[in-house]
Amino acid sequence: MKLKSYLSGQWMEGQGVGVEVFNAVNGESLGEVTSTGIDFKAALAYGRETGGAALRAMTFHERANRLKELAKYLMEKKEEFYRVSAWTGATRADSWVDIEGGLGTVFTYASLARREFANETFLVEGPAENLSKNGTFIGRHILVPKEGVSVHINAFNFPCWGMLEKIAPSLIAGVPVIVKPATASCYLTEVMVKEIIASGILPDGAVQLICGSVGDLLDHLNEQDVVTFTGSASTGQMLKTHPNIVANSIPFTMEADSLNCSILGEGAEPGSAEFDLFIKGVSAEMTVKAGQKCTAIRRTIVPQGRVDAVAEALKKRLDKTIVGDPSVEGVRMGPLVGRSQMDDVWGKVEELKQSAELIYGGNQDYKVVGADREKGAFFPPTLLYCDKPLVTEAPHGVEAFGPVSTLMPYNTIDEAIAIAKLGRGSLVGSLVSEDNAEAAKVVLGTAAYHGRILVLNQECAKESTGHGSPLAQLVHGGPGRAGGGEELGGARAVKHYMQRTAIQGSPTTLTAITKEFNPGSKQIKTDVHPFRRVFDDLQIGETLITHRRTLTEADIVNFGCVSGDHFYAHFDEVAAKDSFFGKRVAHGYLLISAAAGMFVDPAPGPVIANYGLENLRFIEPVAIGDTIQARLTCKQKIKKDKRPDEQKATGVVEWDIEIRNQRDEPVAVYSIMTLVERRED
Repeated sequence: MKLKSYLSGQWMEGQGVGVEVFNAVNGESLGEVTSTGIDFKAALAYGRETGGAALRAMTFHERANRLKELAKYLMEKKEEFYRVSAWTGATRADSWVDIEGGLGTVFTYASLARREFANETFLVEGPAENLSKNGTFIGRHILVPKEGVSVHINAFNFPCWGMLEKIAPSLIAGVPVIVKPATASCYLTEVMVKEIIASGILPDGAVQLICGSVGDLLDHLNEQDVVTFTGSASTGQMLKTHPNIVANSIPFTMEADSLNCSILGEGAEPGSAEFDLFIKGVSAEMTVKAGQKCTAIRRTIVPQGRVDAVAEALKKRLDKTIVGDPSVEGVRMGPLVGRSQMDDVWGKVEELKQSAELIYGGNQDYKVVGADREKGAFFPPTLLYCDKPLVTEAPHGVEAFGPVSTLMPYNTIDEAIAIAKLGRGSLVGSLVSEDNAEAAKVVLGTAAYHGRILVLNQECAKESTGHGSPLAQLVHGGPGRAGGGEELGGARAVKHYMQRTAIQGSPTTLTAITKEFNPGSKQIKTDVHPFRRVFDDLQIGETLITHRRTLTEADIVNFGCVSGDHFYAHFDEVAAKDSFFGKRVAHGYLLISAAAGMFVDPAPGPVIANYGLENLRFIEPVAIGDTIQARLTCKQKIKKDKRPDEQKATGVVEWDIEIRNQRDEPVAVYSIMTLVERRED
């Protein structure tokens, strides 16, 4: 049987003899994998022309809704994914991270897009930049989807999560994907992609799959395409320097395996909460997914005086790790993904043993429960000890990608920092310590060498996601050996698939392009109060200029009594005279309240609620006797989807507000958001 690729809108088999893949538990053949003879140039064209065109025609919210629907659909199919995931050697807990963790990332990006992005096909980034003396020439930054395909080349250890965490931000951005999973576990990715296609939720061409090698795919990429890679540093460097990728300056993001570390703080004594957390964390990162995680702890850095205590505690915990068939009750760790991977890890352990002492595991005499050790790809938890980590290279350069870690001592926290840096770039490092001064020193001393740093203590332990868990909201990647790239990180990941462009012109022109009001833009004035208009009828730039109001001493006194704010600058004539202001001034929040009273239409209407105020700045003080006037302008409109439990369809309107004094000087600027009724679609 051959595993199939899904390209150009159809499932297809490669030609000739392929690479055989096996069940990691019992060694049984699962089929052959090959992509020989497939027309990759046509697949790229199909993605760009069919998938890309459809996605770019959708808004961020429409794409997000499709992704949310897809994640719900796939969650209903999860038991089939769990069944197949066991063939990779994953326990139920391992598979949860891969399957439901991956779908959780999709849900997160669907929510992020609806919450943080306008309901448009493009993004506007940052405020307007004034480029001229009189404000008639300004600049903005916008981001639009790249008009190519994102090619995702993934590692074998997370066949589902590795795919989902990349396709979610790409599809949100409006860029179709071609997924190329690692051959050893591509059969699980194939099962999930079959369900994605069968769901019919995504547009045709939005997701394609290659089971097998990429062939000549990279030769046909162009400047609008993107490549992301997860895997070994050597493979990543080879792909990154592909002549066509270099020639066309094709964005290439690499996330490579790294020699991540965890440091036990100087003050964490045996028996303390932090000591126990450290032992639990290191043993978990050694054994979850049988140590086949790009974030696994490969270097365990501890105070010299606690080496023996840490070693004994780790041995006791690892003794409880039952190795065997993941389907057997009580088994805590399954096999590696395949016997070739097992052979590679044995070889790397032998390299490490040349400069480190084997203190636990690391030999062929170990028990396997419910399976044949000679047929499966099993490997025992293995711990080594390097007594001179500052002058020994191997533990900082050789990675055994399995349940293997090396214990290393330090004499001072400065030594611990130096040892951590010897990894030459890591995806993640962690420090277990209750000493915040120590935490600050370690974080600032090692941050340049890490993509993420976890500081763990008993205060956050119960809710911490742990050392090895990349989160959708935070960047995943690292410098140097870790690949020098970034994935995830909330909106950052979406923007990776978009082109940032600076645009220049008049404020009115840029308002028309960005669909956001820019200062200095032409204002639209009508006889109808803007708060009397439904969402659909409001125009960007529609403006209300209010009546004027002179602020009196009574206003200040009354506001102080209501708010309880009796700051001296408002009430003490003598102190105010000697202050920065030189006289008594009105409360800043009095100005906002007064402005609201000037621009709000009090009668019932389409404005349902005011639920936000942003970017407030007080520019000039307002004294007793000064006169203020407000300008209210429709800045941006964001259409919201109507939920089943909502009686009315709505949209969010952002209003740009400026308060000016009698000298026509701005005294306060800010934005407010209102929920406004709209017509049904």
